[in-house]
Amino acid sequence: MKAAAVMTNNVVTICDSATVAEAAKLMKGKGLKALIVTPNDEGDAYGIVTETDIAYKIVAFGQDPERVRVNEIMTKPCIVVNPNLDVEYVVQLFARTGIRIAPVIQGKLLGIVSINDILNKSNFVEQLQYLLLEKIIRDAIANARDICAKKGIKSSECAVAWDLVEELQAEAARQKVAKLPQTAFEEYGQEYPEAMEAGILEQWCSG
Repeated sequence: MKAAAVMTNNVVTICDSATVAEAAKLMKGKGLKALIVTPNDEGDAYGIVTETDIAYKIVAFGQDPERVRVNEIMTKPCIVVNPNLDVEYVVQLFARTGIRIAPVIQGKLLGIVSINDILNKSNFVEQLQYLLLEKIIRDAIANARDICAKKGIKSSECAVAWDLVEELQAEAARQKVAKLPQTAFEEYGQEYPEAMEAGILEQWCSG
């Protein structure tokens, strides 16, 4: 999923000469946490002013928001996101830079994307859950192989370890709504045909 698919299209902007009081009023009225600051000319960069800027740079120091301009507290140039950037890379960008929101720009301002947009409008959380499950499966496979090497491929401990792998892979297939072409257990059986010959695989698969 790309940034363009989860971004908010209706972006509220403000000029850098506006007062912080005007910016705060606009944020409150629109229920926003940030405003994009428009460029002063064609070659100028976009900026951003956030509620955090107002809280930390104005309120915390007891300054009068009516007397301070947006250009005194904004970030400019601000970090921007390409609309074709994959959502996971947007999250990585946010993590590296410590930001939570950024304008989406490609030649012109297209939208704005935030952590909330990503969590609420994409399947990013589900992807993370699936990636975590994949890691658990890899660890379970390694553990099953280790147990079978130590206890023997015909041991009950070996069977239990592979049962767990089978259950985990079945859940992974369910989440992806797809049938696995071959389970790790079946791969193991191909590596150790003596287990197949002994009927151990049938016994394990049947429970």
